[in-house]
Amino acid sequence: MSLPLLAIACLLAITLGYGGKCWLSPFGDCRKCHGMGHELKTDRKGHLKRGRDCRRCDATGKRIRVGRWIYNRAARTYRAGTR
Repeated sequence: MSLPLLAIACLLAITLGYGGKCWLSPFGDCRKCHGMGHELKTDRKGHLKRGRDCRRCDATGKRIRVGRWIYNRAARTYRAGTR
């Protein structure tokens, strides 16, 4: 198998894998709070305590994946154009 065909096969496998992941699990952990919904702070003794709620995910710990967001936007545009 030549190098360009191998590269195309790898890119196709990665794309289909990510598309499947977005289809099966459209929500992923928030990158800012790592899925906890809040930040961790330390007090003066060095003990961990709960910080403020995450503003990016509204304290849910989950965010919509980029691929799913793109799919939702394309589907919404398609539905609006075919009325």
